[in-house]
Amino acid sequence: MSTVTREQAELGPVPVGKPRRRRGGGGFGSMRPREIVARYALLVFVLFISIGPFLWQLSTSLKSTSEDIYTRIPQLWPSQPTLDNYARVMDAIPVWQFIGNSLFVAVFAVGGNVVFSTLAGFALSRLRFRGRKIVIGLFLATLILPGEATIIANFVTIRNLGLADTLLGVALPGMVATLNVLLMYNAFRVLPDEIDQAAVIDGANALQRFWNVSLPSVKGTVAVIAIFSFIGAWDDFLWPLIVLTSPDQFTLTIGLQYLSGTFSNDQRLIAAGSMIAFIPIAIVFAVLQRHFFKGVEEGGVKG
Repeated sequence: MSTVTREQAELGPVPVGKPRRRRGGGGFGSMRPREIVARYALLVFVLFISIGPFLWQLSTSLKSTSEDIYTRIPQLWPSQPTLDNYARVMDAIPVWQFIGNSLFVAVFAVGGNVVFSTLAGFALSRLRFRGRKIVIGLFLATLILPGEATIIANFVTIRNLGLADTLLGVALPGMVATLNVLLMYNAFRVLPDEIDQAAVIDGANALQRFWNVSLPSVKGTVAVIAIFSFIGAWDDFLWPLIVLTSPDQFTLTIGLQYLSGTFSNDQRLIAAGSMIAFIPIAIVFAVLQRHFFKGVEEGGVKG
């Protein structure tokens, strides 16, 4: 016979029934095979839509002139891969000069957004001043306007400053983006107020609290801003087209238009130029991707 402890006797008999069902975590292990197949089919479809055009451009850029790119059945892998198309792009346009111009604009855009958006976000979220809510409301209101609505006003301003047909005139309007300011505002806002109060007790001023206390906790969001700013400045086509008139000042996105002829277009050259423009974006994202994914879910404070 099993022995019954004194505590069990006082509590009385334990009710016997069906074991409670554990709640599933909603992962693949708790789904039916049909649901798993449907999820994977949806993921494959989204993957095809996302990277399909990129793979096709890459394949076209590697196809030789003797290979037909307009076959009825698309051939993703070239039968005779070659890098001659990239060499032809180098001979057709001054690629390195255009890349240097684009890097100049991108560096100013990234530096301006990282510095000014971070400072503005800190001021709006951690400092208390009169009219703070009005300023936040104005930042939110500017998101309603599309960029094309203010492009004429920006051009008139740049022309009056004497910066028309200059790379600085291209970079200046993009050095502070409203969305980046709001991203930094949200990143700083979720930090506990106790850390600021402790720093104030220790005698830290606003700049010291920003640099030593708050900024180390939002480095991921800063990386997100840097990536978005670089991609936006590097891929921008309309604004440089309006500001720049001299061919030696053209950015890469404008310079690639020289690959399109008046009466005929070589899709291999255009695809190779697109891949050349994509390489810097891939490098920047590869360097900052660890901080990027951290910044997407950022909000906690480091211990």
